[in-house]
Amino acid sequence: MALRNNALLAGAIFVTAAGLVGPAVADDALCDLNRPVVFGGLDYGSAAFHTAVARLVLEEGYGCETEAIPGTTLILNQGLGRGDVDVIMEVWTANTAQTFLDAEAAGKAERLGTTFPDAKEGWYVPRYLVEGEGAEAPGLKSAEDLADYKALFKDPEEPELGRFLNCVIGWQCEVVNTKKLHAYGLDDDYTNVRAGSGAALEAAVESAYLRKRPVVFYHWEPTWLLGKYDFVKLDEPPFDQATWDKMMAEEDPDVATAYPTTKVVIGGNVAFGKDAPKLREFLLKYGTTTAVTGAALAYMRDNDASPEEAARVFLAEDKIDWRPWMPEAAADRLAEALTQ
Repeated sequence: MALRNNALLAGAIFVTAAGLVGPAVADDALCDLNRPVVFGGLDYGSAAFHTAVARLVLEEGYGCETEAIPGTTLILNQGLGRGDVDVIMEVWTANTAQTFLDAEAAGKAERLGTTFPDAKEGWYVPRYLVEGEGAEAPGLKSAEDLADYKALFKDPEEPELGRFLNCVIGWQCEVVNTKKLHAYGLDDDYTNVRAGSGAALEAAVESAYLRKRPVVFYHWEPTWLLGKYDFVKLDEPPFDQATWDKMMAEEDPDVATAYPTTKVVIGGNVAFGKDAPKLREFLLKYGTTTAVTGAALAYMRDNDASPEEAARVFLAEDKIDWRPWMPEAAADRLAEALTQ
């Protein structure tokens, strides 16, 4: 996912601050900052959702003002190091942006709470295909097993081959998956179909799922697709850094390993944390899971809801125990605001 987002956002344009309008006057008892808290506005689903949750907490619970600056991973992490941005709600530690690492090494940025500790990437199939009565491929457990099931995943354009739905060409995950197809001995058995966009990949998978058709594809968690439907991630050899490095160094590797499980954390500007220790403490305590995040993204998809609307539902319906994130007074203020 981190690889995907870096590639997706690299060409975005840094624009002016925009966002929710907070209280006219900050509550000095709770909000220890006399200016708006500035968030980095990454625009993909999970980051937008978590930014909306944090902003809602700070505005309604702490009485702070907040803003969000849209931009790319590169630009926003540069802003974090300079102090133009106070908080970025998703830093993917398995493939951390170099600009964040540079700011961290310089003592300008720090890692705060864990947005979710269990982000995953891999190859997926529908659960109905491998489990339960009528399952067509009960023996399909691993990526390497796909060699025995190419007829099941038949490519309509090349019927003698199976069809593997890779991620978008130009994203790093497309390169990784192509290497894995070779390493697992599958590139002569499957067509390597690269989607034109993330939305196109999700549409192809959803169409197959709704028709109860076989489909094997790359994806990541959390997303609305995996939050809404029931898929199984195929086994691969457990992640090993040396194997990963060898796989990535070779054009046609003969070994592969699973994607690492990624801990996704909150990035904070160090000076901001010193100026606003109460807010820093909230961000240190913040934490959810991929399952909770995926469910929120599925809600957004099903209800055509904005991240802000989903954040309000998430907090109002107690999808996770958020009270320990903040002082009792802030939690009570937030709870009251959510009833209005």
